[in-house]
Amino acid sequence: MKLDSVLQLQAMNELMKDQLGAYPVSSVMILGVAGGNGLEHIREDRVEKVYGVDVNAAYLEAAAARHPNLKGVLECLRVDLTKDPVSLPKADLVIADLLIEYIGYGCFQKVIRQVGPEAVSCVIQINQEDGWVSDSPYLHAFDALEEVHCRLEGAGLRSAMLEIGYRAVKSLERGLPNGKKFLRMDFEPAGRGTRV
Repeated sequence: MKLDSVLQLQAMNELMKDQLGAYPVSSVMILGVAGGNGLEHIREDRVEKVYGVDVNAAYLEAAAARHPNLKGVLECLRVDLTKDPVSLPKADLVIADLLIEYIGYGCFQKVIRQVGPEAVSCVIQINQEDGWVSDSPYLHAFDALEEVHCRLEGAGLRSAMLEIGYRAVKSLERGLPNGKKFLRMDFEPAGRGTRV
């Protein structure tokens, strides 16, 4: 993801910085936190609690080790969102970047209902016809994920969120060197005025 021909890691870091600064919230839940890319943008003077959620314990350990300054703020939660979303705590903002493709709209809706955030910010990947994994020397490392990956689009995500009472308040695309795009979409409860 970091190769010059891909630049996804760098793009995701910049997007997370913007996501974290977009809303005046005291608690944030990052679904699929992995190794903690972007956590350096947490402002401890604004955010009291960050829940880093992932199914992989090694990723959670790496995220905590990379960000010792967030001790007491960052709480890493090992949760399989496809099986146990009811164990998630409440949070003001949910960030889900490149995750919904692996859990699907229905599971994501359950997670959002459980957490009850004031704002949701997601990034999905818009693919070219030649596949969802960027060409690199590591291409075949993702072969097993083909079974769980599903193609998403902005209209489908917008519709799924509206079904559970969240309306889109922001949408922007970011192109990548390999022709793929990241689509960021932010949502708020339908009865609330826009704060973005």
